[in-house]
Amino acid sequence: MTSAQDDFGARARPGKAGSAAPARKYVLLGTAALVLLWLVLRLHAAGEPLWAVLALAAGAATLYVFGSARTLAARYLYPGVVGMLLFVALPLLYTVQIGFTNYSATNLLTEKRARAYLLDQATIDEEHALAFSLHADGARWRIRLAPAEGGAGAAFISPPLDLVATPDGAPMAGTPVALAPLPADAPPLAPALGLRDKLRHRDAVMRLKLALPDGRLLSYAGVHEFGTAEPAWLPGPDGALTHKPSGTIYRANRETGFFESADGLRLQPGFKVGVGWRNYSRMLFDADLRGPFVSIFIWTVLFAGLTVLFSTVLGMTLAVLLNWEALRGRTVYRTLLFLPYAVPGFISILVFKGLFNQNFGEINAILNALFGIRPAWFADPLLAKVMILIVNTWLGYPYIMLLCSGLLKAIPADLYEASAIAGAGPMTNFLRITAPLIARPLTPLLISAFAFNFNNFVLISLLTDGRPDFLNTKLPAGTTDILVSYTYRIAFTDAGANFGLAAAISTLIFVIVALMSVINLRLTRAQADNRS
Repeated sequence: MTSAQDDFGARARPGKAGSAAPARKYVLLGTAALVLLWLVLRLHAAGEPLWAVLALAAGAATLYVFGSARTLAARYLYPGVVGMLLFVALPLLYTVQIGFTNYSATNLLTEKRARAYLLDQATIDEEHALAFSLHADGARWRIRLAPAEGGAGAAFISPPLDLVATPDGAPMAGTPVALAPLPADAPPLAPALGLRDKLRHRDAVMRLKLALPDGRLLSYAGVHEFGTAEPAWLPGPDGALTHKPSGTIYRANRETGFFESADGLRLQPGFKVGVGWRNYSRMLFDADLRGPFVSIFIWTVLFAGLTVLFSTVLGMTLAVLLNWEALRGRTVYRTLLFLPYAVPGFISILVFKGLFNQNFGEINAILNALFGIRPAWFADPLLAKVMILIVNTWLGYPYIMLLCSGLLKAIPADLYEASAIAGAGPMTNFLRITAPLIARPLTPLLISAFAFNFNNFVLISLLTDGRPDFLNTKLPAGTTDILVSYTYRIAFTDAGANFGLAAAISTLIFVIVALMSVINLRLTRAQADNRS
């Protein structure tokens, strides 16, 4: 038999090694499918049907892509697409969705969870509470209940208990612990634990329910007591809640997100509800919010635009000077001027914060020595904005200088030689040759720089923290805040933590930056078309 026939025979009769790979593949796919099914069932059992459906769809797509022979090419694109959906699209959609709700520090829960939280509230009968003590009984523990010091009544003892908490947090599962009367002639118990040792077992003791012989059920009432717990709220058939001590009825108001009584009293916590365009209308029509918002928006645009303008003028000027061949020591100058770009930005910002200090900063020390003035850089709104522009220009000009230096190298030297023959000076060369030739390729990069500074949270947060603040505003707002730092203060530093309003502002910022990106792409495409 020839070698070709041998090869054909080997292909026609696949051996064990050839069949092992598909078997392993099907085992792995089957195991992954079972894990996926378990995860989906757990999510559904936890009351998250939407996440269960999403997990099922994502898992089924993953199994299909990596399990089918028809999707070989898609396996290379699939991880990137999934990463984009998880880390870009999903957070964006979630932020937009929050912007149409009243989600805040007072409205964190769903209506179901808020209602369950209130129904779990109970009041302890302090008058009939019993003091308890813990006593070792070998490797276990006994709880002794007795009337408080000076009180009359019988004492009770528990059976030996294992107070080591289980993974679900409960020291014991099942029915309450039945207590028995403590006989007068009972053997003496081990010495009671001191307060420090008693506190070590508090988490386990708190979860115990103790049943007295007369049927009363006792709950943990403090470090030293167990008492009868009475529910503070009673559920109604229509979802209402009745305050047991007063009899007041509270019903869910799905417009405000609170359980409210007939006279307008609200219960905490509230619950999350949809509010439509209310957060966006607040930005436009609420006078107390519109005032600082409009001022902050205008300052954000000015801050980003002036930063790009000043950085471009300074960086381009330095690049042109460093491109002058007759200048000695150009390499040294270029290295020194590049240093602000090499030093981490947050370090430079903190250094400038010290330099601009009104009382101890070097800048005010020099101004005081020369002119006898000490400007209040952090207290005066105008001076604070000037300081921010100075610092951001310092941080931004090296980037523009590097860009312009590279673009200048692409300009043919023949143009400058012809201009010199025509008797043109340096300014004419810059206005007629240099600026027009580098402005076009520089424009998309300047738009990107504008978009970056539009969201330059680090500079504002570290240098001024948005201060000095506006006076008489509903929400905290600073005269040097830009939209992103204003959003941060609303979402995380305000006492109300209004996440819904912050999400609405974030959505507005995204739309503005997206428009800038579209303009940037169109300019880049137009330049490519012109070159071609």
